[in-house]
Amino acid sequence: MFDEYIQSKFLRRLARFSCSVGFLIEGYQAGVLGGVQETKPFLDAIGHPGGTETIPLIASSSTLAAAFVSCLVMIIGMPLGRRNCIIIGNILITIGGVIQAASYSVPQIIVARVLCGAGIAFITCNVPMYMSEMSIEARERGPEVAINCSALLLGVALSYWVSFGFTRMTNQISWRFPIAMQSIFSIMSGISMFFLPDTPRWYYMRDRIEEGDKTLSRLYGVYRKGMPNYHDVPEIQDMKSTIMVSLRVEEESENKLTFLSIIWDNTPLRVGRRIRISFIILGIQQSMGINIMVYYMTRIFSEVGLSSFMASLIAALALTVQWMGSWVCIPTIERIGRRRIMMLTGSVQTFCLLIFVVLNMIENKTDATRWAAAMILFPYLFFYGWGWVGCPWLYGPEIAPLRYRHIGSAAGLLGVWVFTFITVFAGGIALKTVGARIWIWPLIFNVIAVIFVYFMCPDPTGKTLEEIDQLFAKDGALLDRLNQSDTEKECVHEVENSA
Repeated sequence: MFDEYIQSKFLRRLARFSCSVGFLIEGYQAGVLGGVQETKPFLDAIGHPGGTETIPLIASSSTLAAAFVSCLVMIIGMPLGRRNCIIIGNILITIGGVIQAASYSVPQIIVARVLCGAGIAFITCNVPMYMSEMSIEARERGPEVAINCSALLLGVALSYWVSFGFTRMTNQISWRFPIAMQSIFSIMSGISMFFLPDTPRWYYMRDRIEEGDKTLSRLYGVYRKGMPNYHDVPEIQDMKSTIMVSLRVEEESENKLTFLSIIWDNTPLRVGRRIRISFIILGIQQSMGINIMVYYMTRIFSEVGLSSFMASLIAALALTVQWMGSWVCIPTIERIGRRRIMMLTGSVQTFCLLIFVVLNMIENKTDATRWAAAMILFPYLFFYGWGWVGCPWLYGPEIAPLRYRHIGSAAGLLGVWVFTFITVFAGGIALKTVGARIWIWPLIFNVIAVIFVYFMCPDPTGKTLEEIDQLFAKDGALLDRLNQSDTEKECVHEVENSA
């Protein structure tokens, strides 16, 4: 009904809005509990649970569900499609957010967070794929996903500001309303996605050629009902031909993904290695200390020696600075490149975290020492927002072959949620038991991050999703296919024109 009206720039902007709000939910639900979990009204509602593991278990329960659903997406992601997975995720978050805001016990809030975690996994596994595959130019892909990731960090900062404002109150609304807000966002994201198509690459992958052609023509703004205008646009024919050739190459038996190839990859297109990198780079991302900071930021600043009010205020300011760092990523991700940005920012983060560890290990801290420890997190969060949010989230889905992109994206998100659970659950306990020594762990992973990117991550900046195959293929593996591609494209053109 709306096909002729929702196309070209309007279609891409609506997709950007829906996906950005979806990512905002992920950041918001990760941060909102951290802002209210230490307040008296929240603890009164859930019965003041004892034990050092209860609050970390509540905080991390959503990540276990997300890890399970990430595995599930590897199986059902392709049949369902990117669009339907995002819609399902928003439905689950809407239901889970309402239940969570109405909770009066630990089991009830854990069940609600499990539903939200499952919904978040459906969204985050598919949003980077969706935006990457809806881009019609290689230079659009990086900024589009960077905008989504900036929205994620906006969600984190927003959750702390909302919690900071509402926790000045002493009634049950002080924590229930901030948690319920995620359902409002999920309704907005889900409704807008309902009016959007799936990606042209997914349609072609599922042999739904006519719908793929229609979506491409809508992206280029030439679709008119009953008129196959895409035949008259060379760019559309070239893009379709490139996708179809790529699908044929990936379908060859030697490029099939197997469990063995993930461990020891001998495929010409290095399919297993690319899936493995997707998992590792996002696993490293979550081990660099950010989850401990986001979930327990208020507690961290309180233990540095600040009052409860100042700890909440500075936590909100620090996460706002992180969001501001993500703004820098949008104009630089294509100009500087993913690889160089990750190496540069990872090096600066290592330096900042080293200072933070040293200052927190001092036994007799002064006020100056405490404030210095708190302030050094600001540049750390700024550079993390610039380099280690948008770039890794984009890198995994864009390096995976089209036929296995849903697996590459889900593998990356499995890395996110497995290591998020480890850092949130173990980190929450460690903050109470081992104190400042816990920060040695993320310090080591910041060093590992720089080394891993240098040796294992070629830069896909400026290349189309189909051209990225050449970055990972064995020497000469694609030579024959590239020589044949022009001929195959001409054949596709002839078939299209004769039709």
